Amino acid sequence: MPETGQSVTEESTGFELGSALQQGSILMSLAGVAFVGYGVVFLALNFLGSGFELGVSTLGGLTPAELDPTVAYYISHLHVATAAFIISTGIAVAALSWYGVQQRLRWAWATAIVAAVVGLALALPMHWTGGAFAHDWLTHLGPIYLATLVFVAGAVRSYQGMAES
Repeated sequence: MPETGQSVTEESTGFELGSALQQGSILMSLAGVAFVGYGVVFLALNFLGSGFELGVSTLGGLTPAELDPTVAYYISHLHVATAAFIISTGIAVAALSWYGVQQRLRWAWATAIVAAVVGLALALPMHWTGGAFAHDWLTHLGPIYLATLVFVAGAVRSYQGMAES
C-alpha cells in the first residue's frame, strides 16, 4: 500500500472502485460505445442492407432500387455523413467519459453531455414532425433512446460522485 494509505487502484485512478463516480463514468462510456455501434449499423445498412436506416424499408413505398439513381445516391451520401457524425460523437462521448469524468474533470463531464445533447436535440424531433416517412419506431429509435437513458443515468450518477468529494 502506498504511503498515502490508499490502495494502488485508488491512488492511480483518483476514485474508489464501485463509487458513484466510477459507476456513472462507466455508464456514460457504455452509452458512447452504443452510439458508435448505432452509427456502424447505420453505415452498414447503407451498403449491405435496405439502403435506408434501421426500421425504414421504403420511402413512399419505393425501395432504393426504384428511386431515381441520383436521388438514391444523394440519400446514400447523407447516410454515410450522418453515420460518420454519430460514430465520431460516440467516440468523443466515450473518451471524455472514460478518461475525463473518471478524473473528476467537470469540463469533460459537461462536454460529453453537450456533445450528446446537441446531436440528439437536433436529430430526434424530426422524427415526430408529421408522417413524412414510415418507420418502425422500435427498431429505428429504440436503440438510441436506450443508449440515451443509459447516458443520462450515467451523467446523473457521475455528477453525484463528483459532488461527494
